[in-house]
Amino acid sequence: QVQLEESGGGSVQAGGSLRLSCVASGYTASRTCMGWFRQAPGKEREGVAVIDRDGTTSYADSVKGRFTTSKDNAKNTLYLQMNSLKPEDTAMYYCARSWTANCRVRDFWSNGFWGQGTQVTVSS
Repeated sequence: QVQLEESGGGSVQAGGSLRLSCVASGYTASRTCMGWFRQAPGKEREGVAVIDRDGTTSYADSVKGRFTTSKDNAKNTLYLQMNSLKPEDTAMYYCARSWTANCRVRDFWSNGFWGQGTQVTVSS
């Protein structure tokens, strides 16, 4: 059974850091494109970061220089290190995978498999 389980969310003050984890089970995560997405109340879900099979990453402009995604293939786990957090980073954060050949945010909308999410709240 394929599962993605996020953890590491919480409440933090502006300027603080959090590290999210996403453990994949039921398949080999290194064979797929993986990504982090977020959705704030009243807003559409948006891509935060994606990481391809070869480790190539890309980020949303709003998080470049502050967030870093990485993966540990041996642990079948994806990470999102979030530094210099801002109140506007407050959202539910989701981990997802896509089997498509290309690893772009838009490929997840129709081909993504999603975790249940973990809440991140940043106070000013």
